Amino acid sequence: MASRPELVYGVGVNDADYPVKIRANVGGKKKPVWICPVHQAWKDMLKRCYSTRYQEKRQTYVGCSVAAEWHRFSVFREWMVKQDWRGNALDKDILSAGNKLYSPETCVFVSSRLNAFMTDSGATRGDFPIGVNWDKRDGKYRAQCCNPFTSKRESLGYFIDYSAAHDAWRKRKHELACIYAEQQTDPRIAKALRERYLKGADQ
Repeated sequence: MASRPELVYGVGVNDADYPVKIRANVGGKKKPVWICPVHQAWKDMLKRCYSTRYQEKRQTYVGCSVAAEWHRFSVFREWMVKQDWRGNALDKDILSAGNKLYSPETCVFVSSRLNAFMTDSGATRGDFPIGVNWDKRDGKYRAQCCNPFTSKRESLGYFIDYSAAHDAWRKRKHELACIYAEQQTDPRIAKALRERYLKGADQ
């Protein structure tokens, strides 16, 4: 009786009908010379959701999961090859802030720069709201926002109230997000960018 194939990160079924990794002799040693980028994206997605070791270092992924149909590589591949994936990163929460599920309905491929722009770094930003820090010298809250188009951190002013400083960050973030929205070919992404940083929107 044939043994059941080993699951990838405990859930994934690699049912590829072609080699996902090709090895060759390089300098007397067998090394990978090609790795299927679609399989790598699938494997990385599973790792983010189901690797305890990975989540110990990146705790924002705790509680994330992958839709059952995507546990099978062939189903994920069928979806991915229809997307604009080359040079882009798989994202699960641009369309819906705070989303924890990787699925065909919730995921899109975006540029690495846009992905970084939308990441709030909540686990590392400290005691104050995002975009805000305390300036001891002036005794005020300072608002800052990184401009992805200039790669410079912009100072948005000083405030006596941290919520006002955060609001200044939010307004600038919204302006930058709208610029990004104009560059998108996927109307879902453009809509999400225009709405994400409006006052009262989930962040």
